[in-house]
Amino acid sequence: MPTKGLSLHLGLNRVDPAHYVGWNGALTACEFDAKDMKALATKQGFTTRTLLTAQATSAAVITQIQQAATTLKSGDIFFLSYSGHGGQVPDTNGDEVDGQDETWVLFDRELVDDELYALWSRFAAGVRIVMLSDSCHSGSVAKVMPTFLRANGIAALPPRSRLMPPDVALKTYRRNKALYDGIQKQTPSAEKARVRATVLLISGCQDNQLSLDGPRNGLFTEKLRKVWNGAKFTGTHKQFRNKISALMPASQTPNYYKVGAINAAFEAQKPFTI
Repeated sequence: MPTKGLSLHLGLNRVDPAHYVGWNGALTACEFDAKDMKALATKQGFTTRTLLTAQATSAAVITQIQQAATTLKSGDIFFLSYSGHGGQVPDTNGDEVDGQDETWVLFDRELVDDELYALWSRFAAGVRIVMLSDSCHSGSVAKVMPTFLRANGIAALPPRSRLMPPDVALKTYRRNKALYDGIQKQTPSAEKARVRATVLLISGCQDNQLSLDGPRNGLFTEKLRKVWNGAKFTGTHKQFRNKISALMPASQTPNYYKVGAINAAFEAQKPFTI
């Protein structure tokens, strides 16, 4: 039986202010990112789906990932991309050294990283998962916010980044404390989730950095598309990350890490190969 490829692409140019204490999280390029990743996946033979801005609710995203987990068998591949804000909520189940759980800022609420780990545990052994995250999604980023200065030495606003402002994150959590604490109480911590599939993540930046938005793509997605070069790239997943990183400023270095079962053959493949 031939292997199957499914992909899901999330892009949020804003969020619902009703949940995020009046903040709408306006960005420019996230929907473009999602559409470009869908086009890439389609050319690679994936069956694709996009959820853009108001469509990208927590229920819709979870449902799509659960459906992929139900459908895919050993040897199949799931490609997931996210472009939007990253946030944080206090870690209440003790699996984060810094005391913060990282989140994706979806339209109606944040999706906690523990929820993603729990979703990965639903996939069958042998399934390959590649995930791209063009966002700031680290609790530590707020502690080392870089300072930007004009030539005259006067402080300037930083380039638009995909970081949920720390004050908004805190107010959102306080207003919805029961919701987020309940999610973590009902979801096994990342360390306890048994992931039999192999997840390869290439993220837009390191834990202590910002992912920048742009007029047409996020900076990470822009450089990824350049390296991919219409599928002319021929290296491994790690080489893909390294070539992207070589085009990025020192202030934004893409990360590469693995979750779940070891699958050296998957890592050695050309990215997005069904």
